[in-house]
Amino acid sequence: MLELFPQEVKTFIPKIPNGELHYYPAFLNAKQADNLYYELYNTTPWQEDKITVFGKTYDQPRLTALYALDPTPYTYSNITIHPHPMTKKLLDLIHKIKDINAHDFNAVLLNLYRDGKDSNGWHADNEKELGQKPVIASISLGEKRYFHLKHRTLKEQRYKIKLKHGSLLIMGGEIQHYWLHQIPKTTKPISPRINLTFRKIT
Repeated sequence: MLELFPQEVKTFIPKIPNGELHYYPAFLNAKQADNLYYELYNTTPWQEDKITVFGKTYDQPRLTALYALDPTPYTYSNITIHPHPMTKKLLDLIHKIKDINAHDFNAVLLNLYRDGKDSNGWHADNEKELGQKPVIASISLGEKRYFHLKHRTLKEQRYKIKLKHGSLLIMGGEIQHYWLHQIPKTTKPISPRINLTFRKIT
């Protein structure tokens, strides 16, 4: 699996088939990223949901929280989650992202990966509530974790990206229809990571 992004760039927009990626390694500076990480880690009402795979139910291997402008529940991976009211801090981040991408985000799903055992398996963010060509903006905080991508049919198209503390990754175009992504487990002793995934739920 090839590493897709150079590590020392301000903005990187690779050419990939059937999708769009924009990576901003220093979207937040170190102080902004540190402050946001500690605030979210300590004040977010994290919850651990159940997930059913092949008829067996397990604890989801990460903690989550959903914030939205609309109180309507959101369902993904057969999990229905009820949103908390959008906070000013998260709304400020939506406006900051909008300076780069004019998409109208109205919700953010937070994920807390407590250690290397926490993960997110192969999936696409293609729920019908996200529309035909959903745009997902992802801010990473805390420990660097690898983000894997693979094309559904072009088997040679497999990449990995080490997402940095304070970075922003935007997925757009048809990427959710043609690609899958994951945060794999790791046996290395690592610190927690928080991921904020901004989306527009209709």
